[in-house]
Amino acid sequence: MTEPQYFILAALMDGPLHGYGIIKAAEQATDGRLRIAVGTLYGALERLERAGLVAPGDEEIVDGRARRYYRLTEDGSQALAREALRMQQAAFLVIGRSPQAGAAPA
Repeated sequence: MTEPQYFILAALMDGPLHGYGIIKAAEQATDGRLRIAVGTLYGALERLERAGLVAPGDEEIVDGRARRYYRLTEDGSQALAREALRMQQAAFLVIGRSPQAGAAPA
């Protein structure tokens, strides 16, 4: 799972969001470190939808344009939890053995 895909799924944990809402939630969750471009977002959403991890939800018209909401599926929730556990285990291998564990980066 790519980093953008991970944060897209994480953004949907609290409920359905439209594209711009997903972008802002991912940016906020990473303190601005991850900025998902619009093209990247919709390509990732399409792949996640094909994989059954997200599903389109309601659609509304705002300023004459369709705004589609996406929601996390049960499979998406499970995939996100597995990925979070995998990353936690991978981080522990480094943090747990590092002589400077917990030290702020220079």
